[in-house]
Amino acid sequence: MTAFDLADLGYRVEEYFLSGIATSYRAIGAQGRDGRWLARPHKTAEYTTRMVVVRPERPAAFNGTVVVEWLNVSAGADTAPEWGYTHRELIRGGYGWVGVSVQMAGIEGGGLMAFPGMEPLRKADPQRYAPLKHPGDGFCYDIFTQAAQALRAEPERLLGAPSVRTLIAAGESQSAGRLTTYINAIAPLEQAFDGYLVHSRFGGAPGLGKSSMLMSLLTALRPVHLRTDTTVPVLNFITETDLIMQRFGYLPARQPDHDRLRTWEVAGTAHADTYVMGASPMDSGTASTEDLARALAPTCNLLGLTLPGEINAAPQHHYVMMAALSALNRWVTTGEAPPAGTRLTIDGTKPARLTLDEVGNAVGGIRSPWMDVPTCKLSGLAIAKSRMGALFGSTGPLDPGSLSRLYPAGRADYLAKFRDALASAIAAGFILPADRDEIEALAAASYPDAA
Repeated sequence: MTAFDLADLGYRVEEYFLSGIATSYRAIGAQGRDGRWLARPHKTAEYTTRMVVVRPERPAAFNGTVVVEWLNVSAGADTAPEWGYTHRELIRGGYGWVGVSVQMAGIEGGGLMAFPGMEPLRKADPQRYAPLKHPGDGFCYDIFTQAAQALRAEPERLLGAPSVRTLIAAGESQSAGRLTTYINAIAPLEQAFDGYLVHSRFGGAPGLGKSSMLMSLLTALRPVHLRTDTTVPVLNFITETDLIMQRFGYLPARQPDHDRLRTWEVAGTAHADTYVMGASPMDSGTASTEDLARALAPTCNLLGLTLPGEINAAPQHHYVMMAALSALNRWVTTGEAPPAGTRLTIDGTKPARLTLDEVGNAVGGIRSPWMDVPTCKLSGLAIAKSRMGALFGSTGPLDPGSLSRLYPAGRADYLAKFRDALASAIAAGFILPADRDEIEALAAASYPDAA
């Protein structure tokens, strides 16, 4: 999970097998655009899956909240992007984190794309994972519910704590689509979670039946809202890529906030970026500014491939995601709702395009100092057509003349304006005060004239 030892930060990692009899569901009537889907139990089947538990070593350090991640299987193996983006806040905040192998592809393989070095559990370690048995993705929703129930029923055994106060379900991309279906159809029946962090969903959501990864992708072409009668808070985090990705984008599924929904559309962000692909595994919170800046730097290299342009290197995806987690936890535990986010501005053309400022960055959305005090162009759209790079956005430099016009006094001018913009983002609730010093240090290390 990391290139550093979690024990050095007071955390431990454990793996458990979870067995039981899971129920599949059948839709009652049409699954309409409003998300108010009805479902009933259908079939049952035995299963054995696994959960990875990351928790504080000392029970007194546990804050009572567990983030339960629906592990992503797009690559035909379990991955944990929510952990990747938010682990710094999880650790310093005293959270528990549990990654659940909910879908068959994580165990047996069969994702939408293949990435070097990623293997399903049975292939990665046939002996260790021989007991695993998955009856198919029609049963995945109940498997997720049963994981939550196990955490509540056995907190001492699984989490080393006498009780669990809060369970937050989280999932990114393909998993966010599954969470959308879970919220719309299953949550009204089970009420297993106290809140939901839906990260980088597209417009649609898969059905309830046992479908292939391809069929699940095709159902995502039909836009659907998150139901408006949810009884627990939902924070919906959307990047530029998610919003306007051709055919699959979230834009047709946009909906107003209400008393149980906040949507944060974050300017300058891509579906994935240099943080989650490079910086996250080494980001212990103790790495030097220089090492972190190098890991965040734009690159054309992605999983052994050379792309035609540099992928998105926007740090705000990581930092705003940590603020989103903190805000959602506060909402669930105290009732204090997160701030509402301004939506990204769309120019009204077909296909839809983001409105850009004079630098070439998006207008509107949740702002950050990297957008309001730019040194480069940060976009959720890839520079050139590339199947592999489509989700990773782009980074483009500003020419020296543009930098001189923006910051006539040079580096000192830039840093003063950056600090002011950062203070505004923190005051607005979209970046955490705990990250101020690190972000300012990164800005100083990353300015184009920095040695």
